[in-house]
Amino acid sequence: MFPPFLLTTIAFGLFTASFSSASPDPTPFQISVPAESIDLLHQKLALTTFPDELVDVDRDYGVPLEDLKRLVSCWKDTFDWRAQEAALNAELPQYTVDIDVDGFDTLNVHFVHQRSSEPNAIPLLFVHGWPGSFLEVRKVLPLLTEGSPSFHVVALSLPGFGFSEAPRRKGFGLPQFAEVGNKLMVALGYDKYVTQGGDWGSLITRSMGFLYGNDSHVVASHTNFPQGIQPDGDEQPYTDIEEARLARTEWYETEGMGYYSEQSTQPQTLGYALADSPAGLLAWIYEKLINWTDNYPWEDDEVLTWVSIYYFSRAGPAASTRVYYEFEKNVDFKKMLYGTRLDVPTGLSHFPKEIRASPDAWYDVLYNVVFSSQHDHGGHFAAHENPQVLVNDVKRMFGTDGPLADVLVQLKTESMHN
Repeated sequence: MFPPFLLTTIAFGLFTASFSSASPDPTPFQISVPAESIDLLHQKLALTTFPDELVDVDRDYGVPLEDLKRLVSCWKDTFDWRAQEAALNAELPQYTVDIDVDGFDTLNVHFVHQRSSEPNAIPLLFVHGWPGSFLEVRKVLPLLTEGSPSFHVVALSLPGFGFSEAPRRKGFGLPQFAEVGNKLMVALGYDKYVTQGGDWGSLITRSMGFLYGNDSHVVASHTNFPQGIQPDGDEQPYTDIEEARLARTEWYETEGMGYYSEQSTQPQTLGYALADSPAGLLAWIYEKLINWTDNYPWEDDEVLTWVSIYYFSRAGPAASTRVYYEFEKNVDFKKMLYGTRLDVPTGLSHFPKEIRASPDAWYDVLYNVVFSSQHDHGGHFAAHENPQVLVNDVKRMFGTDGPLADVLVQLKTESMHN
């Protein structure tokens, strides 16, 4: 990574990166959980009190007792956090940087930054959601930074998630998350860039498109969790795939949204349980990992690493739930997100076990759709569950034969004249 304090301008093929002495200086970061925190986790797990369970209910009532007992036992007795910690530190180039948020405090933000060796690589901001984290970039990082097209990848830990500092005052919603993402990219020298996001990352990158899009900073966007609105005069019948999307959405809205109601209304109350009970936190997240994927073969160590990021997070797991509350309270911004078409060119990837999906025509109401790809397998955590498939879509969208070839050539021409 080039030092951001240099007073220089460096051309990165399609984009121009300008570094200023006013830019904050990223600090290399390594995950290092204190030994006493790991000891306390083991003590708490040993004191877990499990509830009873009805017979023959499978997953109808939630996480099966047998699953949770196995995972708690593994987390307490055999799971090696130090090995996972070392692997993450070895694989992911991590940093922190201070970012001033307008109307709020300065936040120390954690992020992954991997530059491609290709001179014409495209800067890409990868944004996760809940219950995800920066961990979701792990499988796609080597795929995005190699081959053609290639990307300089930045994956931030959203404020309040992972090893980023959490906001300390109310009102920190999607506009502020978008501001952090944009300021991070600009601080790293990427004045023009593209975005990729799922879950909250989809809405945050959409927000970035409205606030920093087109001639400003965000050139184009890709999402695996697009939001659709039924257009006026919409006519059925829908295709079988579209009917399946609507059925999946109905399942989610009737059987899978209990967590949303709590996190968007009384997140602090839930936070006491998530912060104090590692078994409770594990059940809360594990349920989503199973229900929101397409029969993905989760390994116990994989699940426990995912959940450990939350348990050992800088602000604690409660902080990550507040985004739901702030989203629902900012009524005007929510109306804009779901009522205004975004001009930024956008690509969509569709997976059958996504938790909410719509017929194709519904997406045209809210997006300038330039790329769309339907897949026959996969779910909500596409970067983790189907990394190669997701990357293939991103590369097709931004490739020389893709729909944005002319846009990228124009950007290259502009950068040569800057």
